[in-house]
Amino acid sequence: MTSIGVDRDRSEASVAEATRYLTFTLQGDAYALDIFHVTEILEQRPLTAVPMTPDFIRGVINLRGRAVPVIDLSLRFGHAETVIGRRTSIIIVTISEAVGAEELVSQQIGVLVDAVNKVVTFTPDDIEPAPAFGAGIRADYISGMAKRDNDFIVVLDIGRVLSLRDIAALNNAMAEAAGAGEP
Repeated sequence: MTSIGVDRDRSEASVAEATRYLTFTLQGDAYALDIFHVTEILEQRPLTAVPMTPDFIRGVINLRGRAVPVIDLSLRFGHAETVIGRRTSIIIVTISEAVGAEELVSQQIGVLVDAVNKVVTFTPDDIEPAPAFGAGIRADYISGMAKRDNDFIVVLDIGRVLSLRDIAALNNAMAEAAGAGEP
């Protein structure tokens, strides 16, 4: 009887520790990111190109009066440019990182993907450690590999994929572009 109570406690703890992830496809592969970072999902829309930015920055969109940079995740991973199709989407994520002892910097960034699939729940038992090789992207971009239906979904560490250094470069490029447009 005690073991049933222990199993129930373990099961309840697993449910409490479960995290929801947004799954999407990119170049035929399945990826997921923690829903905590996702602000919204948009249909693909025309982008305004920003000169002098890295090639993985496809441009900016106007999101309620704010210029939000859009990253082509496929290019960021060193693969071919995302081909715009019927299901192509822009996932708006918010990245926050500490700068110094007390300052927290937040930035909204659009992530261009082939298709958004669904929100799933993974427990810590569902996620294996990231492999050191073989995923086709930098190992530090991966927080784990989630087991799902006899396959794996690459769980991204979006904070590393879109690092603070990259956010600062985006901000500088957008500021320079805004300044260049003024007389």
